[in-house]
Amino acid sequence: MSERDGSGFLWFLAGLGIGAAVGILYAPKAGEETRQRLREVAEEGRDSVKERARQAREQAGTWADKGRDYLNQQKEQIRSAYEAGRQAYREATSEDVEGAKPNVP
Repeated sequence: MSERDGSGFLWFLAGLGIGAAVGILYAPKAGEETRQRLREVAEEGRDSVKERARQAREQAGTWADKGRDYLNQQKEQIRSAYEAGRQAYREATSEDVEGAKPNVP
């Protein structure tokens, strides 16, 4: 999910909460009932935001772990390629030294 979609969802939740609060304020109920309903709606919104934040933290942790694993794999492949290149260079230079003829006239 992109950052834009997440932001839109949060704005949707905020609008939903504000709309619910305004609707409750204009409802024909007693003051105590209205205040109780507002508290309930606020608690539901808070719980929803907490759950969403928890999910976002878990997903970020998962992405970080995957990224770390990928980087470690790439680092190991580079290290292996480097070592293979060094070994090939050593073999090539040692063959040149062993196969070279002395320049004695």
